[in-house]
Order: sequence, then structure tokens, then C-alpha cells
Amino acid sequence: MNVLVVVPTYNEKENLPLLVDGVLAYDGYRMLVVDDASPDGTGQLADELARAHSGRIAVIHRTGARGLGRSYIAGFRYALAQPDVDLICQMDADLSHDPSYLPKLVAATATSDVAIGSRYLDGISVVNWPLHRIFLSTFANRYIRAVTRLSPRDCTAGYRCWRRDAVARLPLDRMLSEGWSFMVETLFEAARAGCRMVEVPIIFIERRHGQSKLNSRVLVESLLMPWRLRLRAKRR
Repeated sequence: MNVLVVVPTYNEKENLPLLVDGVLAYDGYRMLVVDDASPDGTGQLADELARAHSGRIAVIHRTGARGLGRSYIAGFRYALAQPDVDLICQMDADLSHDPSYLPKLVAATATSDVAIGSRYLDGISVVNWPLHRIFLSTFANRYIRAVTRLSPRDCTAGYRCWRRDAVARLPLDRMLSEGWSFMVETLFEAARAGCRMVEVPIIFIERRHGQSKLNSRVLVESLLMPWRLRLRAKRR
């Protein structure tokens, strides 16, 4: 299976080389870096890495409004335009998602349409998070499941592997999310499209370099998104 790993970046210059080494250690895996005009030079570094690993790394330089959701939509569209891509993975660039779990996620798609790297399948598997961050994340997942009726325990997980046809079923043109709520929106739409989901346990490790992109705007969008999805589903 040919695997394309989509990685959005914004100021991840210190982390990107380590992530590239981890992902490209697996045969048949390629990377797509979607950089949101990082002022720290991440985009330029991505271009250098692409030249050093010819044919295995591609780079998209986004301009205009930033946002994780926008970056993933650009990455998914690129992936669907590549006829030889069978599986599309998504992961953070900050090393919180260990590349060593990629083969397990890929293997899980043999019997599912999307495999989710879950922090909450076997208790709480998070390292170096303060207590309030753990509380916020666990509460958010319970809230999302209650409103949307989604079944996965980790609906906000950003570490996933999709079968190509599952991504093709997502209504990318109608996606509303700009930030982390994109994770919930894609999962909701995947469930509506009849996609089979499975969770694979992972250990999530808080970033070692750089700053978190979590802010009040992202939190508000994540709070409102489950209700927007329910209303959108009723209109169809």
C-alpha cells in the first residue's frame, strides 16, 4: 500500500527534520508538508528536505487565512489527485504523534475505513499535560459524543489513517472548520457516509519544541461545531 502522510506546519522548524526521519523510515511512505507561511522558515526547510528526499516529500505553501482545517483540506485534495496513493494519514508536526504508530494505523485500515490514534482507549494515555488540559480534553470528547452521537472515545484525535475512498466521501467543499474542530467535522461526515471506524491506542506526548496553537478562538469553534453539525445534518 502506498501511504501519504499529510502534515500541516506553522513554526515547526525544530521538529520537522525529526518527524521526516521517523516517517520516511518506512518503505512506501511519503510525506506532504502543508506550510501556512511559517515566519520561522519552516516552509524553506521543508523545500530543502524535499530536495534531499526526492520523490518522497512534497510541499504546499499556503497563503491567505491560516487554519488547520484549511491546511488539511488542501492536503486531502492533493492526496486525492495522486492516483497511486492508497492510504492518507494525518498527524501533527510537533512530535506529539510518534511515527512508530504509523504501521499499526495503516494495518488497522485493512478492516476499517479510518483508523484513529486514540489517547483514551486504554484509560488516559497522555504525557506531560497539566491536569487542566487533560480535564478539558476528556470533557470535550464526552461533550462531542453526547451532541453528535459519535462512537469513538477520542473524537478530537489528530492522528489518523484514512482509506483513499473514505477521504473521497468527505464533503471537503462544505467543510466549515478552521481549527481543531476539523477533526470532529471530518469524523462526523465520515460516520454519515457510512465509514467504518476503529481506534488504535497510542501514547500522546506533549510537544518538546515550539508553542501550542491552542487558543480561545479554537476553543470557541470547537464548542459550537457539534451543534452546527447536528443542524447541518437536519437540513439535508
